[in-house]
Amino acid sequence: MIKITFPDGTVKEFEVGISGLEIAKSISSRLAKEVLSITVNEQLYDLTRAINEDAKIKLHTWNDEEGKHAFWHSSAHLMAEALEVLYPGVKFGIGPAIDMGFYYDVDLGDDRVLTDKDLPKIEQKMLELARMKNEYVRKDVTKAEALQFFSSKDEGYKVELINDLDDGTISFYEQGNFTDLCRGPHLPNTSYIKAIKLNSVAGAYWRGDENRKQLTRIYGITFPKKKLLDEYVVMMEEAKKRDHRKLGKEMELFTFSQNVGAGLPMWLPKGAQLRESLETFLKRIQKQFGYEQVITPHIGNINLYKTSGHYDKYGADSFQSIKTPQEGEEYLLKPMNCPHHCEIFKFKPRSYKDLPVRYAEFGTVYRYEQSGELHGLTRVRSFTQDDAHLFCTPDQLKEEFKKVIDIIFIIFKALNFNDYTAQISLRDKEKSSKYIGSDENWEKAETAIIEAADEKGLKTVVEYGEAAFYGPKLDFMIKDAIGRKWQLGTIQVDYNLPERFDLEYVGSDNMKHRPIMIHRAPFGSMERFVAVLIEHTGGKFPLWLTPEQTVIMPISEKYNDYAKKVLNSLNNSDIRAVLDDRNEKIGRKIRDNELKKIPYLLIVGEKEASENTISVRRQGEGDMGTMQINEFADLINKEVEGQMSSITNY
Repeated sequence: MIKITFPDGTVKEFEVGISGLEIAKSISSRLAKEVLSITVNEQLYDLTRAINEDAKIKLHTWNDEEGKHAFWHSSAHLMAEALEVLYPGVKFGIGPAIDMGFYYDVDLGDDRVLTDKDLPKIEQKMLELARMKNEYVRKDVTKAEALQFFSSKDEGYKVELINDLDDGTISFYEQGNFTDLCRGPHLPNTSYIKAIKLNSVAGAYWRGDENRKQLTRIYGITFPKKKLLDEYVVMMEEAKKRDHRKLGKEMELFTFSQNVGAGLPMWLPKGAQLRESLETFLKRIQKQFGYEQVITPHIGNINLYKTSGHYDKYGADSFQSIKTPQEGEEYLLKPMNCPHHCEIFKFKPRSYKDLPVRYAEFGTVYRYEQSGELHGLTRVRSFTQDDAHLFCTPDQLKEEFKKVIDIIFIIFKALNFNDYTAQISLRDKEKSSKYIGSDENWEKAETAIIEAADEKGLKTVVEYGEAAFYGPKLDFMIKDAIGRKWQLGTIQVDYNLPERFDLEYVGSDNMKHRPIMIHRAPFGSMERFVAVLIEHTGGKFPLWLTPEQTVIMPISEKYNDYAKKVLNSLNNSDIRAVLDDRNEKIGRKIRDNELKKIPYLLIVGEKEASENTISVRRQGEGDMGTMQINEFADLINKEVEGQMSSITNY
């Protein structure tokens, strides 16, 4: 017999070799129908895999990320099986589960092209195969066996992947007539997959290398019920309406130009105003929390990034070095702000009485993302981080970490991000070569994050292997207004850069000590944050933030002078107002400005000009009646003051 410990601490005995599915059946028949995967001693298992030793377990359903992962990973294999039937000779790259669904990269050969028109045929074949109820069968194999199997099928992409793996860590999964290289876990059988939607076809370079062959990437999503697919389709239609690329153009917030370069966004006046409001908001909060603003160059000597480790991490895949007229002198566009801030800390001797030191900067950094990975503002080559680096003593670490969490709470409240989870991102201890620093320092840093998150009452999940290369981190995963998940805000504990830069302070014992460094970026990057904010709000920003709070629309040219008088009066009251004096009918002006998401629309004509008033419409709500100009100004300012007061008194 073995002892199985459940999440609530309950311990039950079962026979050796019992599976997760059998454990679920022992609890209830309903749970057995809903469970999709199981975690056994922190490792994800197939439901049908035998458990042969005492274990802590957690059963996962569709409501859990682990359950969806197994479901969508299994669906990727099902799609691959369908492709193999429909397109004999197809070669397979990788097919992972992603946040919303899955994809598979495939090589159809030089003479075949797949388009969106082919997707319904593939969906139909997947449904046919799903109904066959074929089991997903795991088989552990040696490296030699794996190489022989895929070499015999002329599967060069799989052979390349296997060559990177260690013997003793390789497994196959079979379902029906399809076999794939995979770690799992998977569903018990294909019949769990009831509803399928293949979304799009794209190109993807093999292993992200532009010098390698471009494969066909097919994106899809599946569900255990048709109703869930129907809800997803509705959500996707709403997502199209909220697409930040579409709204950003309509609202004139940002633009791109091939003449400037791919992935290099340019902020238009309204977008610049939006960014400035966000920056002013955060600077005000940071001042209350004792931060000091610094400014650093956009480039740095290559040796700076060799010292920090960023050159080893980003050098090969980033913009190439800048050579100067002086022989042997090289600079890099900075990939991160932290090395510069370390040098600022070293500017003068430090005492423990000086700590904590908190440096903040809206610093622009540069990383060469592959062209196929670029996407609006969410994936760019130039972005500005709301970066800050805190240098503190060990005794101050947890309290400083918790104060950063407080700042993130304020930001999320201000922008109505109310549904979020904190992801504790730890290192993968089995792949220690990916990280810098001692095991001892990693243990200290990970413990501090876990304790701080617990003391702040955060709902957390732990993800191994998701840490930064220099330290563990706390990432905030928010759900937007239509249920999509985004990563916003990050806090990282770092014992390693202070060592690399030989940072010191003199302690109360008059001896030299290393400070601990905290990296934090509540927005993450201004570009990505604004993109998420646009899609979360549908472009309807809170009044304190929106670039144009009101627009004045004269009914005809005769009232342009009065409209300008209203404009000047509102601007003098610190209200962001604009004038629409186009020679267009008032109905057209209203429609156009509704599209721009301007909160208040002011109409002026003969009656308003004679009575020194304005007719007020609330965006999306309609007519609010006639007001005096100063009465309207008071309305706006009180609304903004109310919003800001509720934010700062969180």
